[in-house]
Amino acid sequence: MIRVAGHFGELLQGRLGGSGPVVLVTLPCPALGVTARQSPSAQFSLHNAGQRLLSPARARGFLASLGLPVRNRHVLRAQMPAGGGAGASTAALVALALQAGWQGAPEGLARACLAAEGASDPLMFADPTQRLWASRAAQTLARLPPLPRFEVIGGFFGPCQRTDARDSHFADIADLIPDWTAAAAQGDLPRLAALASLSANRNAGLRGGAQIAALASLAADLGALGHVIAHTGAARGLIFARGQIPAHARAALIGAGARQVVQFPAGGGL
Repeated sequence: MIRVAGHFGELLQGRLGGSGPVVLVTLPCPALGVTARQSPSAQFSLHNAGQRLLSPARARGFLASLGLPVRNRHVLRAQMPAGGGAGASTAALVALALQAGWQGAPEGLARACLAAEGASDPLMFADPTQRLWASRAAQTLARLPPLPRFEVIGGFFGPCQRTDARDSHFADIADLIPDWTAAAAQGDLPRLAALASLSANRNAGLRGGAQIAALASLAADLGALGHVIAHTGAARGLIFARGQIPAHARAALIGAGARQVVQFPAGGGL
């Protein structure tokens, strides 16, 4: 069985300049993933709570584009909802490719994922947080310093929203990138959390994101360093130093309307 971890929104996402590409710094989430296994009688499918996230036609075309054998023997299961902003579609494609025998470079896999879905998360790389990623081009625009250790707790709020690859209505975050790079190099977690919150707030203000004010209030009440969101999707989380999440944080999130609450480590090589 192959398992590919998803992500939990983006630490940063927006335009690189007013007319520049959509870029992001993803937040890998080892607590949520997609598994792929072979079954002699199975049809291609990816399910989560009865939802099909990957059609047989797309699966076959994707495998063919990679020169991999196309067989109806793959069963995929996602731990995250479709449109949750947790990388279900990219994780499914990566898991399918690995289960089918892909051994090529991650850059080639990224291009195939882009062709299949129009936008891609950098989940095929071993160091996704260290990439300023152009999601609509499947390209690394800059390498970033590794992040310090931290912890996230969050869940899914409100309706899910699948990513539209044609959507470029994001806030300009070009000014945040140098600060992010410097803070990561210095291991300055409070500054990184503040920048993640700023990216979330800018885009929520531009795109009408729900629950952002309530999320910021919850972060303050629980003593979080900041908050992180899926800029398209329903994932919302709080950033803490490792070991500093209060015992009542899960109950507080559920009380605020969170579904499927997860807690996971991030940064520092996990």
